[in-house]
Amino acid sequence: MRNPTFEQKAFILLLALVTIAFFWILLPFYGAVFWAMVLAVVFAPLQSRLNQRCNGRRNLTALLTLTICLLVAILPVIFITSAVVAEGTSLYEQLESGELDFGAYVTSTLRALPPPMQEQLQRVGIANLDGLREQISKGATTGSQYLATKVFAIGQGTFEFFISFGVMLYLLFFLLRDGQELVRNIRVAIPLADSTKRRLQIKFTRVVRATVKGNVVVAAVQGALGGLIFWALGIYSPLLWGVLMAFLSLLPAAGAGIVWAPVAVYLLLSGSLWQGIILTAFGVLVIGLVDNILRPILVGKDTRLPDYLILVSTLGGLALLGLNGFVIGPLVAALFVASWNLLGTKKKVRLPE
Repeated sequence: MRNPTFEQKAFILLLALVTIAFFWILLPFYGAVFWAMVLAVVFAPLQSRLNQRCNGRRNLTALLTLTICLLVAILPVIFITSAVVAEGTSLYEQLESGELDFGAYVTSTLRALPPPMQEQLQRVGIANLDGLREQISKGATTGSQYLATKVFAIGQGTFEFFISFGVMLYLLFFLLRDGQELVRNIRVAIPLADSTKRRLQIKFTRVVRATVKGNVVVAAVQGALGGLIFWALGIYSPLLWGVLMAFLSLLPAAGAGIVWAPVAVYLLLSGSLWQGIILTAFGVLVIGLVDNILRPILVGKDTRLPDYLILVSTLGGLALLGLNGFVIGPLVAALFVASWNLLGTKKKVRLPE
């Protein structure tokens, strides 16, 4: 005798096992799959406009959108990454040869401080400048060795990178072409009310676009401005420092100032007064205001996360997933907040009943 309840439970178990196995198979290319999905969501509005102009020819529209995405978002990142690797290699060589001595820069800066500040440093235990210089030099050497290891790993993983890159482009084409149909199928399969599924879909797309635009675009602008001012002032490796400022711009409050502020202090204390004043003014008035001006325009108030959530989710994402966590961490946090807000909204609506 058939037992419908047993059959349903067995089917759900089979579905869960097959789903886990499917994601396990995709795990080696999770980065390629993730970025293909993110880029498909971000460029979906452009896809819709091009589809109208191309009279519904989906293959042509997807190819045009993919080409624009490649030129606007993907190739610039590849070129910048290769340039950063080249600058990192050069920095490693100069640190190894002793041409660059960060310890000497720091100790000379401390010696240039006013006597009251030097007395305060002595009280907190920073009195032995020679020992401090030695420690900083050792730290710079260790960092340069780590950088060299990463550069070597990038060179070793070139073949793997091209495979993942090809998988991402291939998948992105089909997500752009068949994305709307795929979304409809997923919505039908999810066992929730139609209104709830619709609102979750809207929240998801808004959060993805807002997270990518709010984090990546703002970080790229701040890093580009920081690298530009470093280049204009003749500071070594402006591209490398610009990329570092782009990553650190995710940290609330300080952000890119962790990089440019110490450099400005060094310029002021080492006698390069005008360079220090220009860098300080540019950092405060231009780089520092980009976040306050651009982020509300790109993100909006609905999906704006608190600074502490951005900080924790970004650091957690980077720790667990590497560079992909740069976006995945804040994205998961934003979806978490959006889902709970949706649950709270539904309860408020049902409360009068």
